[in-house]
Amino acid sequence: MIQRTPARIEAHLSDHEHRSWQQLLSESVTSPAELLRRLDLPDDPWLSGARQGHRLFPIRVPEPFLARMEKGNPADPLLRQVLPLADETADVPGFVSDPLQEAGAIPTTGLIRKYRSRALLMVTGQCAINCRYCFRRHFPYDEQRLSPEDRQRVIDTLVASPEVNEVILSGGDPLAVNDRLLAQWATAISGIPHIRRLRLHTRLPVVIPQRVCDELLKWLSTTPLQVVIVLHINHPAEIDTPTRRALGYLRAAGATLLNQSVILRGVNDQASVLEALSETLFDAGVLPYYLHAFDPVAGAHHYDVTDQEAKELVRELLGRLPGFLVPKLVREEPGKDGKTPINLFP
Repeated sequence: MIQRTPARIEAHLSDHEHRSWQQLLSESVTSPAELLRRLDLPDDPWLSGARQGHRLFPIRVPEPFLARMEKGNPADPLLRQVLPLADETADVPGFVSDPLQEAGAIPTTGLIRKYRSRALLMVTGQCAINCRYCFRRHFPYDEQRLSPEDRQRVIDTLVASPEVNEVILSGGDPLAVNDRLLAQWATAISGIPHIRRLRLHTRLPVVIPQRVCDELLKWLSTTPLQVVIVLHINHPAEIDTPTRRALGYLRAAGATLLNQSVILRGVNDQASVLEALSETLFDAGVLPYYLHAFDPVAGAHHYDVTDQEAKELVRELLGRLPGFLVPKLVREEPGKDGKTPINLFP
């Protein structure tokens, strides 16, 4: 049994921090017009394009994340990640609905096997926030909904796969699921002898820090599995005081915190921004892990940054930061045994 210090949340909250994470999730902004109104942005020229993009991939922005955006600034790096644009309707060669070819890597409902030693479990199709650049924005989540029988088949498949030593809870966002079900998954997975680690890929502690509640911390603190939480933070402005506090609770519960970012045009495609992101992450107890080259998903070509530009940025980071704060520049390629490092010095 891994010994951890049980973490308990103290009440030092104000404004929307008093509301539960479920309430905040249910109150997310889901209308382009409402998002523009809240940020003091004019309908012209933004609303028409926002509605076009929204029809293809619905908008969802929770209040705690929205509150960090600069009003009146259409180029705000947090807003740019969630505001639909007319660009999303363009059909651009090479940008496809399933850029990582995940549809062919599903041995049983809800389970993706792309790598030998890791299995990815699609706990839910729901996210707290709909990032416009998401490589799964076209994923057929309805086809991967897990019934009780499906859940048992997932466990049976894992039991019969001794090469798997790590299960990744993903989605959607696994923390959009209630803690009772997550605790059941953790208990079932921890009973498989060859599985050592449980990894969660999540954005919820960032976009709704209140998600890090006592119920979550209880099962994280008591599972015998090693817990790794991989956050998804692209810009230093995403990390505010409530987020830092939530991340501290996760560390106290025994979780290792890593971060993966996506290189995004107009969001973090400057060395100064990536430098500040790494420093801010580490100050918050999170280690920069991956910087992903952009996945060519249909509807998101306007975020694309070329590999050459990305390499130049990371080379500049090597001169600005200690090596442990420089994330690995990688690309995920279908059929490969793992992430493909992008060579910085050919």
